[in-house]
Amino acid sequence: MTSTVAGLVQVGVLLVALAAVHRPFGDYMARVYSSSRHLAVERAVYRVARVDPASEQRWGTYARGVLAFSFLGVVLLYLLQRLQPLLPLDFDRGAVPPAMAFNTAVSFVTNTNWQSYVPEATLGHAVQLVGLTVQNFVSGAVGMAVAVALVRGFTRHRADRLGNFWVDLVRGTVRILLPVAFLFAIVLVATGVVMSLEPGVAVDGRQVATAPVASQEAIKELGTNGGGVLNANSAHPFENPNGWSNLVEVFLILVIPVSLTRTFGTLVGDRKQGYALLGVMGALWGLVLAVIWTAEAHGLRPLEGKELRFGIPSSALFANTTTATSTGAVNSAHDSYTGLGGGGALLNMLFGEMTPGGVGTGLYSILVMSVIALFLAGLMVGRTPEYLGKKLGRREVTAAAVSILAMPTVLLVGAGIAALLPGTREALNNSGEHGLSEILYAYASASNNNGSAFAGLTATGDWFQASLGVCMALGRFVPIVAVLCLAGSLAAQPRTPATAGTLPTTGPLFTTLLAGSIVLVAALTFVPALALGPIAEALL
Repeated sequence: MTSTVAGLVQVGVLLVALAAVHRPFGDYMARVYSSSRHLAVERAVYRVARVDPASEQRWGTYARGVLAFSFLGVVLLYLLQRLQPLLPLDFDRGAVPPAMAFNTAVSFVTNTNWQSYVPEATLGHAVQLVGLTVQNFVSGAVGMAVAVALVRGFTRHRADRLGNFWVDLVRGTVRILLPVAFLFAIVLVATGVVMSLEPGVAVDGRQVATAPVASQEAIKELGTNGGGVLNANSAHPFENPNGWSNLVEVFLILVIPVSLTRTFGTLVGDRKQGYALLGVMGALWGLVLAVIWTAEAHGLRPLEGKELRFGIPSSALFANTTTATSTGAVNSAHDSYTGLGGGGALLNMLFGEMTPGGVGTGLYSILVMSVIALFLAGLMVGRTPEYLGKKLGRREVTAAAVSILAMPTVLLVGAGIAALLPGTREALNNSGEHGLSEILYAYASASNNNGSAFAGLTATGDWFQASLGVCMALGRFVPIVAVLCLAGSLAAQPRTPATAGTLPTTGPLFTTLLAGSIVLVAALTFVPALALGPIAEALL
């Protein structure tokens, strides 16, 4: 009973903190992306990169910028890992094997941070700081840039420009992610998170790995990245020593996805639109939290796989938050959860990263689902649907459908092939329903750019390294290109005045329709697979 009350207090404090920063932080981000002023450091970056910040781009050019920048990031991060012995602070850890280097490069560039290696035994501080940390910042900034480009599609009329990708990328990094991460790195140090450039410390004759954890932990959570510098991730006492650090990290995971709904409402000139999206996100987040918490509290071995300093409530809160976003950080072993509890974490990812989703990706994903929901509403009443004064015709709905269907296609094809391969059985620590759940979870995590794992699947073989890397890339960039195509199509339209037949998108009817569409799409797509995995396990 005491732990339940403490858990409810923690959730209450979290919600109050998010509510307190929602308005000022959301409005600040709106000003960042709408300002015509460039900071001195930004102008210096533009000069070096030979970017004209005054120029704007069509959706295709914007998309090519995203793809080119991300491809370059993969190549550079791959080379850093392969050339690690030539770098300082490598601690004689050697070059990362090719398949693992490919998987890791794609993982961090796509904001997934799936880790098929032991960080403290594989990577030196140079690769961590110069390679992975940089991608933690810029991959999050890419997601926010795409979200803002889509919002501009709604706000502009008869236009063929969506802004400048390079300007949006630099502003998101310099004005939002860097200052907030710097501030909270100091906060995390104050809670006891380790910050050291030493490879380790001797304790009772054994070497305990250390790293510049606090600075990495701040951006790892803020950017909804999730990759830990230590193998136990946020279950490690150096990364997450106590209840206060745990609450701060959960807050960091949620603060940008939640506040971006305010940014959206501010930019479109109707803040009720943002509140409607936030209401749907919050309702589904709270529903799954209740499922995971209840399932774990009533399991046969409720504390199995959980740190005693957190207990069930904090573990459930962290697990729900990290899978409802694209973070993937863990403070407990999801593989040890009950069938229903682990199924709840898996369901969060199958919703499609919009409850509330990752940095930027959550906003653009739920906007795309709003297009689908309004299209379904239009079919019911026999009229062309509208959203924020824009008609949703064949081109817009096609782009939205491609964005929504990319993840399930990649996930189910990848998991299906993996389940049929003869070597998969040897890679699993469990058979039967739980073994299938491990495969589904791995490919859901990769395809949704989440990065967490049940960890009962040994994914170090070349097949898993390559296939999961491909799933990460397709799960990230196919939806991004489709979203930017949708944004370009919307921006080109004139504004359509609302009529008596226009469905209001700020009331309970729309929010119910949107929440129902999210659940319905996930159910129609994944129930057969879930029935063979976590549902069957929960019923046994």
